[in-house]
Amino acid sequence: MGKIVPFCVWIGIAFLMTCVRTMDTAVAESEINIISRAEWGARPPKSRVNMTSPVPYVIIHHSYEPDVCLNRSQCEKYVRGIQNFHMDTRGWDDIGYNFLVGGSGDVFEGRGWDVVGAQAGPDWNSRSIGICFIGNFTDKLPPKEAISAGKALILLGVEKKKVVTNYTLYGHRQVRPTECPGNEFFKLVTQWDHWKPRNYTAE
Repeated sequence: MGKIVPFCVWIGIAFLMTCVRTMDTAVAESEINIISRAEWGARPPKSRVNMTSPVPYVIIHHSYEPDVCLNRSQCEKYVRGIQNFHMDTRGWDDIGYNFLVGGSGDVFEGRGWDVVGAQAGPDWNSRSIGICFIGNFTDKLPPKEAISAGKALILLGVEKKKVVTNYTLYGHRQVRPTECPGNEFFKLVTQWDHWKPRNYTAE
């Protein structure tokens, strides 16, 4: 027969596991600096549609234009420009992405966790978090600070129960006819946890 484990030991193990999970969340949050819409000077959205969380997909993008920004001031300017382009030229209700990641590792709140984006098409927007890495990554990779921040953001989404634990990770090109997130970056994305093969077909 197996040994009987005293009840107090089970309580201790449960407490330890809770502490570990709490520490994981703290680590994820400490690794990233999320800059709110108010902080980067976002325009108010024309409308919002609430997201049903947690979502099963995370979709990775690059901005293509503008290219990499390397400090917060420059990145804030670029994010405002992206919002203006999405709202004024494309006619969207707000910036399309849920989050954007600058080259310095700062994360900029786009539509956020709880609002449906306009980043992957109607079949995907309501069931995915879209993360855009600012820059053109056709022939180069994002800075390591940006890559670390993006991964930490996904972990935080799981910890906050905004993204399911067994989420699927795609590059934008896997769900839409586009070269996004750039050839060089996409090669790296295919090596990330939870990435799965999928070829885009007209839907």
